[in-house]
Amino acid sequence: MGLVFKKSRRISELPPYLFVEIDRKKRDALARGVDLIDLGVGDPDIPTPAKVVEKLIEAASKPINHRYPFSAGLMEFRQAVANWYERRFRVRLDPAKEVLSLIGSKEGIANMAVAFVDPGDLVVVPSPCYPVYPVGTSFNGGKNYFLPLTIENRFLPDLDAIPAEVARQARMLWINYPNNPTAAVADGEFFARVVEFALRYNVIVCHDAAYTEIAFDGYRPMSFLEVAGAREVGIEFHSLSKTFNMTGWRIGMAVGNPELVSGLAQVKSNVDSGAFQAVQEAAIEALGRGDEIVEPTRKVFQERRDILVSGLRAVGLECETPRATFYVWVRVPQGLTSAEFAAKLLDEAGVITTPGNGFGEPGEGYIRFTLCVDKERLKEVAERIQRLKL
Repeated sequence: MGLVFKKSRRISELPPYLFVEIDRKKRDALARGVDLIDLGVGDPDIPTPAKVVEKLIEAASKPINHRYPFSAGLMEFRQAVANWYERRFRVRLDPAKEVLSLIGSKEGIANMAVAFVDPGDLVVVPSPCYPVYPVGTSFNGGKNYFLPLTIENRFLPDLDAIPAEVARQARMLWINYPNNPTAAVADGEFFARVVEFALRYNVIVCHDAAYTEIAFDGYRPMSFLEVAGAREVGIEFHSLSKTFNMTGWRIGMAVGNPELVSGLAQVKSNVDSGAFQAVQEAAIEALGRGDEIVEPTRKVFQERRDILVSGLRAVGLECETPRATFYVWVRVPQGLTSAEFAAKLLDEAGVITTPGNGFGEPGEGYIRFTLCVDKERLKEVAERIQRLKL
């Protein structure tokens, strides 16, 4: 008999990672010969800009980049991040103390709990949300307090609804605007309320700002750090993944309060060896070019947004026109659950979406579409759904 290997409780108690399950269903459909339109995972289909790729090729040939990198990131990369933040948000950062390179923002988000959450600590998490926020808490023995995001409150967390006892125990609060999966946006007034809450209850604020650059109709989302007092309480995670179509490159950054950045850096120095320096050099190129790269991407996604939203409305589905992100958050027809409708779209229309409850229980009643296929395929989505006669 072979050995029996017992997984840790933290692994055994995890629900299936949302996108792994979607990928499994996708493979099953492909095996049946279905022509799929994949609007499930938020992975931009636009290639990384040629100038950035050329920089990587050049940097990869340097022997100095073949050795262990500095885990906190090249100082040149951190300076480029600081320069970009000052140009884009008018936020000044000390690259030595307030900027940290990440192997993609997902890694940094998960490691925040390693740095600051002890067993039994309470973390306030909006729901629906990016699944890594609550998973990071659970992996480190913390407890998640889920704060529902509802359409009545414009998918912003109602901080006043948090019981005082919970707020006093809370160690950390996650926020994410522009939001995945709802595509909601936040303004300075909301961020100011977050700062006030954090100061009152001594709570660390973690803002996932990965989608600030994918915005439409002239709208430019804020950084949390633009608000007075934010640097006293918070850290912001950003990524080159969505901004510069670099999801596979795994490069991002954490910026903000020096103690929070330092704590995260301490974890990283013990568990990873930093991002490949050639990728950091390519990221410097991308950050330096900024809107020269991003603006054409915005135009592509805005055109796709208009096609998909108008098509979905034409077949009777309810959705807001998103001001940012490449997601469209769509109400499920009456009589169906999120999972049932997503399954129906996959099985009968060959359209892959993500059920809203996969991001948390308050997402029930919605599904998420992405804009990560070309416009001709997006036009076809509505035609396929029309044939379902919902």
